[in-house]
Amino acid sequence: MTLLRTLRGIDARLDARRATRRVLVDSRTAVNYEMVAPVARAMADDLRVRFGFTASEAPHQLGEIYKDAPDDTWLVTPFRAALTKWDAYITSDFMWARLPRGAARIQMFHGVGGKYGFDAPTESLRDWDRLFFVNERRFRNVLAAGAIDPDSSAPRLIGMPKVDCLVDGTIRRDEVVNSFGLDPARPTVLYAPTWSPASSLNLLGVELIERLLARPVNLIVKLHDRSRDPRPQYSGGVDWVARLSPMLRRPHTALALHANIIPCLVAADAMITDHSSCGFEYMLLDRPIVRIEVPELLKQANVHPDYVSLLADAALNTRDAEGAAKAVDHALSAPHERAATRRAAAEALFYKPGGATARCTAALYDVLGLAPRASVLGDARPCLQSA
Repeated sequence: MTLLRTLRGIDARLDARRATRRVLVDSRTAVNYEMVAPVARAMADDLRVRFGFTASEAPHQLGEIYKDAPDDTWLVTPFRAALTKWDAYITSDFMWARLPRGAARIQMFHGVGGKYGFDAPTESLRDWDRLFFVNERRFRNVLAAGAIDPDSSAPRLIGMPKVDCLVDGTIRRDEVVNSFGLDPARPTVLYAPTWSPASSLNLLGVELIERLLARPVNLIVKLHDRSRDPRPQYSGGVDWVARLSPMLRRPHTALALHANIIPCLVAADAMITDHSSCGFEYMLLDRPIVRIEVPELLKQANVHPDYVSLLADAALNTRDAEGAAKAVDHALSAPHERAATRRAAAEALFYKPGGATARCTAALYDVLGLAPRASVLGDARPCLQSA
């Protein structure tokens, strides 16, 4: 390690004259990219910074993962990434690309569903130079799990840049509904299950969609990226796009194929999910949620109990397709039911929504050793200072 630090120090001194800072974004799926995309957009016209985008675990999917990125996006193979000197490395999943020349490693986490150990990690997070937390709850859970030290300088309270546009009015419901070719005068229902062979999609998704098609609503079905992966561990081995496309070619229906779910959330007057981060994100709009309880999913996804309760308390709960369809009917007729609970959950899970992109960008400039532009100044405080 001492030799490696010495070599990196020499490398850094030789590289010191480089005018442009380089930031590498690593994604496992397109959803990971969407977490970082608002920050990359905010810094796109700053000639002092250049973003590169890689897929260290799935280089053969590099183009697919970043298909919704701008045409001039710099896509970097893992081999080239390893040869390049980066100033910062960002990921929103537990990934660790090999970067022999070093970089400040930044973890943004992924979603707020409390799944897969994000809120109770069994491995140390001490090797990360910065931990950009979406909320203080996750920080407290990670601290309680012993994954970081109480006096660590790595945590920053940021929020979730991805959801800023849910609260700032930049996306309008009727415009999104029209973009799907649907009728804005009809209520719109969004079905957005998580991925897993044990998800509600695999358990009862087709039956649920059939029941919703019989109702006087617009229906948007948004599949998780992993549900479109044919491998059994992700989709149960089902080609869900092929399975659902014929059902969703009827009037008043749409299959959303872009990775970014935010426009779908804005379009929806009611949402159905099982246990997905997007269910919590939808609470920022204070609209009714129908939750399909799937105990095996909660077990397989290792969902933190806090998050099971938060979603269950804010939603109408059911375990079958008929119950879910009837719950949608009720939700559309009484949209303000459980509103206070939804608002309280959203406040607890999203730190100051609307300003997360500015805070994240300012924190990244700090890592890069650059003065941020005034347009992106944000208060990215150490987590303990906000307690």
